[in-house]
Amino acid sequence: MKRHDLPFELPATGLGTWQMRGEDAERGVREAIELGYRLIDTAAAYHNEKAVGAGIRSSGIDPGELIVVTKFPEEDAGRERDVLRTSLDLLGIGQIDLWLIHAPLDAAGSLRIWERFIEAREEGLVRAIGVSNFLPQQVDELIEASGVAPAVNQIAFGPHYYDAVTAPHHAARGIALQAHSPFSENDLAHPVLRTIADKYGCTVRQVLLRWHRAHGIPTVAKSLSRTHLTENLDATGHPLDPADVAALDGLGINPTPGQQA
Repeated sequence: MKRHDLPFELPATGLGTWQMRGEDAERGVREAIELGYRLIDTAAAYHNEKAVGAGIRSSGIDPGELIVVTKFPEEDAGRERDVLRTSLDLLGIGQIDLWLIHAPLDAAGSLRIWERFIEAREEGLVRAIGVSNFLPQQVDELIEASGVAPAVNQIAFGPHYYDAVTAPHHAARGIALQAHSPFSENDLAHPVLRTIADKYGCTVRQVLLRWHRAHGIPTVAKSLSRTHLTENLDATGHPLDPADVAALDGLGINPTPGQQA
C-alpha cells in the first residue's frame, strides 16, 4: 500500500459551501477568508464553484495561501478529466489542492474513478486525492484493489455518528479524517449539548467543534452568518473536560464495540 502524506495540514475548521449560491456564496467565501479561514470546501454537485472562485478572487488573497477542496460527482464516472478541467476553470485556479470522490459506487466503480484520480495527481493537476462518505470497509476495498490509500476521507463524524473504531482504522492506514456537517448532522437542541455549552459559556456549535478537536478531527463547517463564522473559528477556547467528551461520545447511534446500542 502506498501512503501519500498530505502536502499541507488540514486546519481545525474550514468553510463548507453546500447550498450556497451566487452572490451569497461569493460574499460568504470572501468574508470567511477575511476572518481567517484558509480551507474552502466545495463540490461540482453544489453548482457553486464559479461563485466560490469569485469569492476567493475578491478576497484579494493569494490562492496559494488557501487549501481549495472540491469533489467529483460519482455519477459522472468516465468523465473524470472533463469534470476536473471544468472545476479548475470555474474556480479560476491552476491546481486543486484536494480532490475527493463525493460518494462511493460499488467496489469496481469506485476503483475506476480512483485510477483516474491517481493519474491526475501524478500529472500535477491536483495536489492530493481522497474520498468522501466512504465506510471503512469501502476504504479497505479501494486500497486493496489499487494499492494507493486516500489521503483524506471526509465523512459525517459528530457525536450523533460517533464510534471508537473509525478514527483508529483510518489512522492505521495513514488516512486523515475530516468531518463535514458538524451542525446539520447533530441535534443542536439536545439537552446534553446545551448543558455543556452553559458550563463553558459558549454556543452549542462551539461545543461540537471542541468535541471534534478533542478527537483530533478537523471540520468543514458551513455558515453565511458573520457571527457564526467568527464563533466557529473561536472554538479553540477551554478544551472540553474528558467527562464531557465521554458524555457526547455516548450520544452516538454507532455503539462502541462491547456496548449495547
